[in-house]
Amino acid sequence: MKRYEALAHDIAESIRAGVLRPGDRLASVRHTSASRGVSPSTVFQAYYLLEARGLVQARERSGYYVAPHAQQVPPEPETASQPQEGSVPVDVSALVFEILDASMVREVVPFGSAFPSPLLFPLARLGQSLAASAQALDPWSTVDDLTPGNTALRRQIALRYLAAGMPMSMDDIVVTNGALEALNLCLSVVTRPGDTVLVEAPAFYGALQALERQGLSAVEVPTHPREGMILSALEQAIARHRPKACWLMSNFQNPLGSLMPEERKRALVELLARHQLPLIEDDVYAELYFGDRRPPPAKAFDSQGLVLHCSSFSKSLAPGWRIGWAAPGRYAQAVARAKLMSTLATAVPTQMALARYLERGGFDKHLRKLRQTLAQQQTQFMQALGRHFPPGTRATRPAGGYFLWVELPPQVDALALHRQALAQGISIAPGPIFSPSRAFAHCIRLNYGHAWNARSEAALATLGRLVHAAL
Repeated sequence: MKRYEALAHDIAESIRAGVLRPGDRLASVRHTSASRGVSPSTVFQAYYLLEARGLVQARERSGYYVAPHAQQVPPEPETASQPQEGSVPVDVSALVFEILDASMVREVVPFGSAFPSPLLFPLARLGQSLAASAQALDPWSTVDDLTPGNTALRRQIALRYLAAGMPMSMDDIVVTNGALEALNLCLSVVTRPGDTVLVEAPAFYGALQALERQGLSAVEVPTHPREGMILSALEQAIARHRPKACWLMSNFQNPLGSLMPEERKRALVELLARHQLPLIEDDVYAELYFGDRRPPPAKAFDSQGLVLHCSSFSKSLAPGWRIGWAAPGRYAQAVARAKLMSTLATAVPTQMALARYLERGGFDKHLRKLRQTLAQQQTQFMQALGRHFPPGTRATRPAGGYFLWVELPPQVDALALHRQALAQGISIAPGPIFSPSRAFAHCIRLNYGHAWNARSEAALATLGRLVHAAL
């Protein structure tokens, strides 16, 4: 852990142990800085992190205080996953489709949804941009903007890379139909059927479905719920299985919400470069950070073009528009050709509309409001978990995104809980859909990206009663 994370951890443990109680004032920044031998900025970062996790509250001109419900927040998972060793043929789609079908009904409380609330996005302004772009559409743009995508949009994406400290040419970017197409295209150019790919444990089920569709096997690599994939285990897996690629999320991983520290990202890229192993990096949640700056992706440390970086606007700006992209490094031409042979192009009017919106500003203002809303909803959700779920429950505290990974007492069957919750009009995402070996049988992923209200509170209370009844 970094110094501020270690300090935040110590304070959080004191709160859970009752040493610091609700309403108690934390030591001043100056005092804590002197007593711990750290800089004031380190103390501020620790307090900001505790505030984001709902454990402390800032009072203007008074300092930081333990939040009223801080002791009710479940503890975090502390250990890395321990997946089974060996290569596993992937066969998860039937189970995933069964679960997803249940969460796509508007009347169901969407704790199992993969998407945040569509009400969080500036759809009216986007609609105006789309109308203006369609009226001004140059007929030749339907030809000019074929693969790799609209020039104006690729320029705006390149500018955002530049702002994040990653200068990139527009020619390095391929616009796709959402991030999932980008990820699938990248996977297709670095593997062949029968190859092995390294994945996190647990892993995003979309990644597992992509492997299944392309006839690939998966090796699950131990992953820490706070800091991501364990690099020593990754190196052992590379030596043992001779994989053709690695697929992971370094920022706010789905489902864990883990954030790989920058030092580990750098070490990850160096490790893969030594083995000339491509990394497919899914980075769709990076804009949804709760801290003071966007965390860099692993791509930021790539000097050999081995990181195929993929993202989209679906989670941060324009859900349903299906505009994503790949920055595939040395594989850019191969990805563009694969795109040309599969879906040919991405819809031109929506590309132009997004480019127009980004050019006119407002995206970063929207993002600040979105991040604040998601952070507040996470706090409310965590406190309700503590109120309604039994002892033995653990939950991650992501520093971004909108998912919580909840470890329930081991006797709880997540698939059975899913069926029981659905009968009560509540969807959840059970742990086994995030593993090719159907592991994580007592874990669930919960979505806090929808408004917290009386309906949400009642649904989480019902879910807690079902968990209590399973013990």
